[in-house]
Amino acid sequence: MNNKYEKLFETVTLPNGVELRNRFVLAPLTHISSNDDGTISDVEIPYIEKRSKDVGLAINAASNVNDIGKAFPGQPSVAHDSDIEGLKRLAHAMKKNGAKALVQIHHGGAQALPNLTPNGDVVAPSPVTLKSFGQTEEHAAREITPEEIEQTIKDFGEATRRVIEAGFDGVEIHGANHYLIHQFVSPYYNRRNDEWSDHMKFPTAVIDEVLNAKEQYANDDFIVGYRLSPEEAESPGITMEITEQLIHTITEKSIDYVHISLGDIHSKTREGKYAGQERLKLIHQWVNGRMPVIGVGSVFTADDALDAIESTEVELVALGREILLDYNFISKIQEGKEDQVLSEFDPNREDKHGLTPNLWNQFNEGFYPLPRKDK
Repeated sequence: MNNKYEKLFETVTLPNGVELRNRFVLAPLTHISSNDDGTISDVEIPYIEKRSKDVGLAINAASNVNDIGKAFPGQPSVAHDSDIEGLKRLAHAMKKNGAKALVQIHHGGAQALPNLTPNGDVVAPSPVTLKSFGQTEEHAAREITPEEIEQTIKDFGEATRRVIEAGFDGVEIHGANHYLIHQFVSPYYNRRNDEWSDHMKFPTAVIDEVLNAKEQYANDDFIVGYRLSPEEAESPGITMEITEQLIHTITEKSIDYVHISLGDIHSKTREGKYAGQERLKLIHQWVNGRMPVIGVGSVFTADDALDAIESTEVELVALGREILLDYNFISKIQEGKEDQVLSEFDPNREDKHGLTPNLWNQFNEGFYPLPRKDK
């Protein structure tokens, strides 16, 4: 290995004492490849095993905690006890080569797809219309009732229990990307007049429920992480000032890391008193060493990964599109073959990058922005 990359292979210790073998994280990527009922499919097992084999921490795709929260075709489910057997297979595949394996627990909220939810019902903090995954026309979401909010919180706890029973090492609470938890934080989506108008109340309630499930069913070394999006384009939306409040609120809880969802590691704040400053650097300052921060966004080369760690000072770097293009990304760096890393999508590759058929089709059709060999 080239000595310059040694920092990427340093161990990282989480607040609960668990040691990660390196600084690499498999991002929780939407693979649209589970069975229609949300159970784990045969095609996703080898796909996820390849991408988990070299990372320190592997996070499976967003997995819905109840049926009304389903936001993607082929989304894995943690909503039913009948999901557990398939999840056990998934946990084994992800942990097989030494990674710590997590499930990202998720509710789509307004972004749930009516064609995938019971009776086409979609809920949100407040009524809203929007387009979601792959849609050409808007759908409507109704206001979730207080009773349904309480049940949804319990559903996150029950999902955590199932993840524990399946043998995973932890969960990541999905509070990012305009899904339900994010929506409660956002002034754009949450225009309520009841107790749930407090933008910090729902995320903290979910965290508490998950931590209670951990205390009841798991050991101290069970990992609980939280993912968030730091700023949104909607107005009035989440600002960096709101994100600062959220960071200070959730890092008081006994969680083990925060994961910042970004399209680019170096993305900058759009407006407000922090305008022009890099979001990730700000968040790392606010966390102030209480737990590791995971950064993600447009890391396609070994130098990108190193820059993410050195320039922002985050402890962990997540690989998204790049590890889909080249599941040997990490091992190539470790073996001194970083110049052989595949950083472009090649529609003519016979192995189709080791992607599931559904995911390869999406790449081929240009659903996700990424470098391409044919452009």
